[in-house]
Amino acid sequence: PSPHLPGPRPPAPGMVRKIDKDHARFRRIVHGAIRQNLKKYVSKGEMIGRKGKNSVSIPLPQIDIPRFRFGARERGGVGQGEGENGTPISGPQHPGTGPGEAGEMPGEHDLEVEVTLKELAEILGEELELPNIQAKGRRQVIARKDRYTGIRLAGPESLRHFKRTFRQALKRQIALGAYDPGDPKVIPIREDKRYRSWNVKETPDYAAVIIHMMDVSGSMGDEQKEIVRITAFWIDTWLRSQYKALTTRYIVHDAAAKEVDEETFYHLRESGGTKISSAYDLCNKIIDDEYAPAEWNIYPFHFSDGDNWGTDDTERCVALLRDNLLPKSNMFCYGQVRSVYGSGKFKGDLDRAFDDDERIITTDIADQDGILPGIQAFLGKGR
Repeated sequence: PSPHLPGPRPPAPGMVRKIDKDHARFRRIVHGAIRQNLKKYVSKGEMIGRKGKNSVSIPLPQIDIPRFRFGARERGGVGQGEGENGTPISGPQHPGTGPGEAGEMPGEHDLEVEVTLKELAEILGEELELPNIQAKGRRQVIARKDRYTGIRLAGPESLRHFKRTFRQALKRQIALGAYDPGDPKVIPIREDKRYRSWNVKETPDYAAVIIHMMDVSGSMGDEQKEIVRITAFWIDTWLRSQYKALTTRYIVHDAAAKEVDEETFYHLRESGGTKISSAYDLCNKIIDDEYAPAEWNIYPFHFSDGDNWGTDDTERCVALLRDNLLPKSNMFCYGQVRSVYGSGKFKGDLDRAFDDDERIITTDIADQDGILPGIQAFLGKGR
């Protein structure tokens, strides 16, 4: 073929290519498969390890991958002609191949699909029927250029509005009696020129901060931390779909609290007692120092096995919540992760102290099957 032959023409504007339709249909199939198996994906943490910056790789073994089929005539081509089943094709073979017994069952294939975190949040929201969050406050006001909808008397020549300029010049010449219909010349002067300009529009930029707190005392084992890690991933995914700007902070505590990075948060293990008020004190200090409640949407999440140092510290936690954290937060969520070493008493104490307060949500996460109901309890009010 001639190297100068034209290539395939691009689709006309507005025309939908067949491959686009096929791709959209495939995405719908993938979304349906994920929704159908959402509980399995939520309860297993393997997909979190496949998380990229903006997407997650998910294995979908129930979707068949494309495969070749023979035509009706089945003549010619690889696999046709003389020979018996199992006869190797002539030519060099790869190491590890050779004669052997053929299995009678088809091989199983896991299809890896990339799903964006935004799509994952949509699937979660649809399946759990999560309401969109009504954001409050604004962190800053950003000005953006809108479409060229304004007209100015000055500007660069590249933005001159010729129709407006001509109209203004015509009106001026008619008013002065200088316009001759027999010789209809319209010559704009400087005062006639009009220029396109954009209107500056101010829009609120809603921002949110998640403050994850976790008990890392000896009674919180690897299984409990994995439950916290999976739960926090889905909470972050949903809230990130609701806010343009989302910040996440991490606090760990045993008898004392400290702020750490994400890696340390999920892998640190301490020994000793548990003093929950130390985490609430630090959380309150971070909010006061960096996140004004009038400008930020604030979401503290606390995970523990329910053990606390004593009645006095529990009373201090209740006072910190009532007087400080609840008035500043969109909501406060406490997830009690069941442990054979934990008493599980703290959730009951909170429920009794805040029985009618909708700003605090507590839930019991007995095992990984309890993660999805826990997420629904936390996020189902749209606060």
